[in-house]
Amino acid sequence: MGAPSVRTTAEDRVAVAAPAGEHQGVPAQRRAVVQRIRAPRRPRIWFEIVLIAVSYWTYSMIRNAVPEQEAQALRNADWLWKVERALGIAVEQSLNHAVNGVTWLIVSMNYYYATLHFIVTIGVLVWLYRRHPGRYAAARTVLFATTAVALFGYYFFPLAPPRLMESVHFIDTVKVHGTWGSMASGNMANVSNQYAAMPSMHIGWSVWCGITIAVLAAPLWVKVLGWLYPAATLVVIVCTANHFWLDAVGGVLCLGIGFAVSYFWYGAPAHRMPRLVPATP
Repeated sequence: MGAPSVRTTAEDRVAVAAPAGEHQGVPAQRRAVVQRIRAPRRPRIWFEIVLIAVSYWTYSMIRNAVPEQEAQALRNADWLWKVERALGIAVEQSLNHAVNGVTWLIVSMNYYYATLHFIVTIGVLVWLYRRHPGRYAAARTVLFATTAVALFGYYFFPLAPPRLMESVHFIDTVKVHGTWGSMASGNMANVSNQYAAMPSMHIGWSVWCGITIAVLAAPLWVKVLGWLYPAATLVVIVCTANHFWLDAVGGVLCLGIGFAVSYFWYGAPAHRMPRLVPATP
């Protein structure tokens, strides 16, 4: 009578063990899929060009489609100015007026604001693509996620730039000096939402460029330029009265979220990814 019960118990154990093994294989399969998704691949140039073009077009359309709530944007600007005064950092007006008195300097800043925002960012992307293909996708994801998060700020917190404030006199340096500058100033104002100052993507993108260059570039002088670029951009956006100091803080916060998104997706920061990867078949 005892033997059958022993065999039954052993059979039961086998029967129970089999499904357990099957279930244990499911997480392993999922981990394998996740690892394949996260694995660095050599980017395809045609895909990246199309992705960047479509993404920027979509970003511009959404940004400019946000209702231009002028009254609310001006109220928010007044409130933000009061906050900065309470914090003791409301020096944008003084800087704006002082630098405006040096024509060659303020005109240079106008062109800096209008051009380097795109030129340097695209240049860093091209450099990553060519010299750090294994890190390109993770670094690009940071930039894209940062830009996407910024759209929430434009929608939920419309903000007039200092140059459009009515309660405080700031100088719109592009109009005064007749230079081609901000897309939201002068003759270009009709193609851009003028009340999308918070957060500043000039800062978000420039800090991304600075960190990427400083961490991945080899020559010391290039690393130094990487750190100087966002610092110079901060001075420019304030002196041209396109942003408040706190707009820059908003841009950095968006960038932090962008880094978090990339880390969550790839499981490591971009600089920890392998620099070179085999070509994708």
